[in-house]
Amino acid sequence: MGSDALLSVENLTTVFDVRPGPVVAVNDVSFEIRRGETLGLVGESGSGKSVTAFSLIRLVQSPGQITGGKVIFQGRDLLAATESEMRHVRGAGIGFVFQEPMAALNPVMRVGAHIAEALVVHGLASKADARTRAIELLRAVKITDAEKRVDDYPHQLSGGMRQRVMMAIALACKPPLVIADEPTTALDVTVQAQILDLLRDMKRQFDLSLLLITHDLGVIAETADRVAVMYAGRIVEQGPVREIFRNPAHPYTRGLLASIPGGSAGTRLTAIDGAVPNLGALPPGCSFGPRCREHMAVCDTAFPGVTPVGPDHAVRCYLNDPKAEGGRLKAGATN
Repeated sequence: MGSDALLSVENLTTVFDVRPGPVVAVNDVSFEIRRGETLGLVGESGSGKSVTAFSLIRLVQSPGQITGGKVIFQGRDLLAATESEMRHVRGAGIGFVFQEPMAALNPVMRVGAHIAEALVVHGLASKADARTRAIELLRAVKITDAEKRVDDYPHQLSGGMRQRVMMAIALACKPPLVIADEPTTALDVTVQAQILDLLRDMKRQFDLSLLLITHDLGVIAETADRVAVMYAGRIVEQGPVREIFRNPAHPYTRGLLASIPGGSAGTRLTAIDGAVPNLGALPPGCSFGPRCREHMAVCDTAFPGVTPVGPDHAVRCYLNDPKAEGGRLKAGATN
């Protein structure tokens, strides 16, 4: 764990014990989030991003179970913590912005009560003071007429406003780390931009580190400092955003970047062949192999190890492994 790492994830594995056999949703995942940075976790739907997020705060639902690894937060392994200790970490240490606000918010609780509850539970405000603090937080996330909106129910707010309420709840206890799971899903383009701007503002104002989970590389380009690319439960490439966008090393990353719209009108969009495999029946070797246009025989032998391809840039692909037949090491890489 680096000296500036706030969160360090080491070989995290989460398995769902279902029929006809166990499904490894998060497979040997390692990454770190440094103080004050935004790490983007990107991949197609079903790649394991949200399960990774819930694993970090130990909220994986049955029949899911974390079976291995470490989650080191502020020097402590959360996977070894008691449930009582985790209740303090959730909210006070790690805030969480859920993907679906209407599913996360209690429909019969006023939005101010949601925020006040987080403050009272963690002993940061009395019941009398919590309402005032809730109004201040609603103002901080740029909800107009906060004094009136604090008494609204979730269904009385627009999708964008509900997402802002979720952000207020996540920030209530001033945690050093916030996880935002697809925070712009189901919002129109204008509101998406507003939410992303707000995330950046909140990061600066509250001195946050941020784990931003999304399938949208455009969001990553605008918001993140580093990016980890996830495919079929594994991280296949990670590095600085600019480096990944300029010199993607994994065929999957190149496919994602090529699929971003931006050509002239009438130009056919580029797509990655095939579909994300069933996590319960992964192909042998590299799970991206059946969809890869640069597939080699060695790809079917075992999942590739980590190969450094530049400063703070690593990939799991035989194309970049100098020891693999047919592999090539990117210019300027370290051995």
